[in-house]
Amino acid sequence: MASADAPALPPGRHVELPGRGTTFVRELPGPPGAATVVLLHGWTATADLNWFTVYRTLSEHFRVVALDHRGHGLGLRDRVPFRLVDCADDAVALADVLGIERFVAIGYSMGGPVALNCWRRHPDRIDGLVLAATAPYFSASREERRNFIGLAGLATISRATPPRARTWITEQLYLQRKAKEWEPWAIEQVSRHDWRMILEAGREIGSFSAREWLPEVDVPTSVMVTLRDEIVPVRRQIQLFDRIPGAEVTRIDGGHDAIVARADVFVPALVRAVESVLGRNHRAIGRTVGPQPTQSSKVVGNGSA
Repeated sequence: MASADAPALPPGRHVELPGRGTTFVRELPGPPGAATVVLLHGWTATADLNWFTVYRTLSEHFRVVALDHRGHGLGLRDRVPFRLVDCADDAVALADVLGIERFVAIGYSMGGPVALNCWRRHPDRIDGLVLAATAPYFSASREERRNFIGLAGLATISRATPPRARTWITEQLYLQRKAKEWEPWAIEQVSRHDWRMILEAGREIGSFSAREWLPEVDVPTSVMVTLRDEIVPVRRQIQLFDRIPGAEVTRIDGGHDAIVARADVFVPALVRAVESVLGRNHRAIGRTVGPQPTQSSKVVGNGSA
């Protein structure tokens, strides 16, 4: 049952992915004949926590599908270790179930590597990429590597920890600290996480690197750089559009939470980014695509870089 303070959310349902498990999906049909976007959320979030500000506006232009990644929220549960490539395969398996031939993969933070892996593993299914508040790698300094190694150790320990103890750890180390900052509905969302899988996801993020193969990306790509990001350094975000051939960039004057804190700026910019991707993809012609941006590099908000 949803909390009274929860934002208005689109219809959701549990969907069985054959041979993989069950995940939770939000869907909006969009206009007749519209192109499809699949929303891929960030680490420790859920589809709703990450995307609740964009659902309605995106659905005015596109068919919208969003899923909880494995271990997150009501996402798929599996005893095997968390892998980003499995999240990418989950997204394509969901498209199969829903009868979606091709889609634009939109990745936020951890969702960026998931989107990139969707293209790398299933290039015939991807019309384009929108990569927001994300990077081609997340660990470079000694301190960063040490932090991610620590997550890997905690993930290993959590596999041997009784479920009741894991629940207590979740409440003590995470939810209590967030209770003063978050609305009850958001706390309810993250209380559903499988924290063993969340920790393993952190380890995966720390070991991810697309630097060597980014120049091979051959679908239209838009990169949304969050200029005041305190989580993903701007210089790393910039490497995405520097290394992906023909990538366009939108600069958002906001932090890692810009999709919520600067929704008035971020949401229309996201629509334009998707329209730009579809407008540059000849295979998308004939599907509903809105008016195209006129500049290859756009500055949105008050900042610049």
